[in-house]
Amino acid sequence: MDNETAAARGIRPYAPTALMIGNFVTGIALLAPTAMLGELSSGLGVTIRDAGLLITFGAIVLCIGSPVTAWLTSRMERRHLLMGAVAVVAAANFASAFAPNYAALLLIRLLMAAVAALYTPQAAGTVALIVPLEKRGGSIAYVFLGWTLAAAVGLPLVTFIASRYGWREVYSGIGALSCLSLLLLAWRLPRGLYGTPVDLKTWIDLARNRLVVLLLLVTTLQISGQFVIFTFLAPLLGQLTGAGPNGASVIFAIYGLSGLVGIMTATRIVDGWGALNTSLLATVLVLGGMTVWSFGAGALPVMAVGVAIWGTGFGATNSMQQVRLVGAAPSAASASVSLNTSVLYIGQAIGSAIGGLLFAGGHFHAAGFVAMGFLTLALIAVLLSRGMVATAQR
Repeated sequence: MDNETAAARGIRPYAPTALMIGNFVTGIALLAPTAMLGELSSGLGVTIRDAGLLITFGAIVLCIGSPVTAWLTSRMERRHLLMGAVAVVAAANFASAFAPNYAALLLIRLLMAAVAALYTPQAAGTVALIVPLEKRGGSIAYVFLGWTLAAAVGLPLVTFIASRYGWREVYSGIGALSCLSLLLLAWRLPRGLYGTPVDLKTWIDLARNRLVVLLLLVTTLQISGQFVIFTFLAPLLGQLTGAGPNGASVIFAIYGLSGLVGIMTATRIVDGWGALNTSLLATVLVLGGMTVWSFGAGALPVMAVGVAIWGTGFGATNSMQQVRLVGAAPSAASASVSLNTSVLYIGQAIGSAIGGLLFAGGHFHAAGFVAMGFLTLALIAVLLSRGMVATAQR
């Protein structure tokens, strides 16, 4: 079923919303350890850095799993595929709530990540099948809004619940939300949606597309820089300002709500401004927020302002990358978006590993400046991609 056929048939209302809520659930499931590192550390008897490895090792599995699952599942019907991924997320979170030790929790997370890796790229590819071409950019950004909501609403709730009731209750709650998402997908997604099959030629064509390769580098740099700080945001706030769980929850809320404003704005302007200009603005905002954080480290109000600026850009950066990748290689959208998801998780692994080393070494102030370095390189890469687009249009 192509865009025109799907649109002409009047696909069920709120199908994009069901896909977005699936991203919300997947986002919370993958990001949750970030907001409760202290509780995981004390509850499992491991260090903060070891608890952070739940993010790092999970990201490594995700970065491998995203393109592999895109290839293995490209001929599967999308509704069943997406429902299956969310069902695994639900089961894994219920199992995590009863994990007896750190090793078991890590194993469950890695198994979940191997399957959850397919949800975001397949959701982006699916929404491209059920909306008209002229609405594709805004719709893809809207589906990715789920990740922003995970940060805006999910992470503050995770911090609140974990600090008062425990990390096991957090996992139980995520499992319940996943079940609700599964029901919504079953209710609103149409049957019979198939994307373009992914084969070896698809990967070769993408590897030869210089714009696609550069855009993947942009994603890697953007995410690496952010996760140097983001993975250890709560412990860093504690070390630099003395903020406790309540203070960290407020900062997570500021970050997420700013991201919500950012992605909602991007969704409205992208079809007029273009994904490139919107991406450029978002990257500048992230770098600006990192700069305020770094030079204001130690002063909680200043750092909160930095987080607000950073969050506004965060909400749009990756969704714009997905829109640009779909535009750079429309026939290989599922594969290119899966690669973008893969390098996103490579960025998470790189950033969280560097952040962990800095935190373990007591270099709390240095994290912000390392993050700034990554974002500066990302901004340069976005500007280079502008030149490549201009050349291609001549």
